[in-house]
Amino acid sequence: MSSKERGGKVQPLLAEEARARAIKDTGKDELFSDRSSGAADFHFDQKTATVFDDMVNRSVPFYAEIQRMTGEMAGDFATAGSNLFDLGCSTGTTLLYLDRAVDQDVRFVGVDNSADMLNKAREKLKAQGVTRAHDLVRADLHQGVLVENASVVIMNLTLQFIRPLYRERVIKQVFEGLNEHGCLLLVEKQTLSDSLLNRLFIRYYYDMKRRNGYSEVEIAQKREALENVLIPYRPEENRELLRSVGFRYVEEFFRWYNFAGLIAVK
Repeated sequence: MSSKERGGKVQPLLAEEARARAIKDTGKDELFSDRSSGAADFHFDQKTATVFDDMVNRSVPFYAEIQRMTGEMAGDFATAGSNLFDLGCSTGTTLLYLDRAVDQDVRFVGVDNSADMLNKAREKLKAQGVTRAHDLVRADLHQGVLVENASVVIMNLTLQFIRPLYRERVIKQVFEGLNEHGCLLLVEKQTLSDSLLNRLFIRYYYDMKRRNGYSEVEIAQKREALENVLIPYRPEENRELLRSVGFRYVEEFFRWYNFAGLIAVK
């Protein structure tokens, strides 16, 4: 594990600042304002890439804080000469946070199956003047992933989009590619076994989206579009999955109703 000094100071980014920056850099998310927009499954295409940063800032609770915490922990686990993988890197927001917090001798590898997302990530990394060694790789995690010499692997709201049949294989490949004492930082939307709590937590989540400016039509259309694409696990299923492939320590570092972040140490 690297020292805190090596990792450097993590600068917090307020949610309001992140949201304003997202809208400025891209555009406001209105993908599902049309009543017919939920008829097709959700895709990470060019339209989504254009508004993605605003979408996650308004749809994921404490998104900026999750990014800050991810950078804080990655700064302590990333070691010089190793690789840091962001699987499902989307538009590269997490990599930008990490660039502030992680030793410059750590190589970044961002992986995503969307060319449009990766193009946006390249634009953002270039605009922010990221100079460290890094690669942005287009790959479908359903086909497997090559993780090697990794001290940190991040899956921020990614595993939930991998079909359950392939999840164990992906997590096992992550584990095998991590160096000893390396860590996986996993953030997921979850479902709960208890139907009452599950129903309440979903209601609180939709209330948050209303507070962030989404209409009833937008909430309903996106829910329909994600129905067969985003498949959440229960908390105990995610923990069991991580334990089953060999992680020694699994601990929750973030929780907001039906969203959770886990750190798993090899």
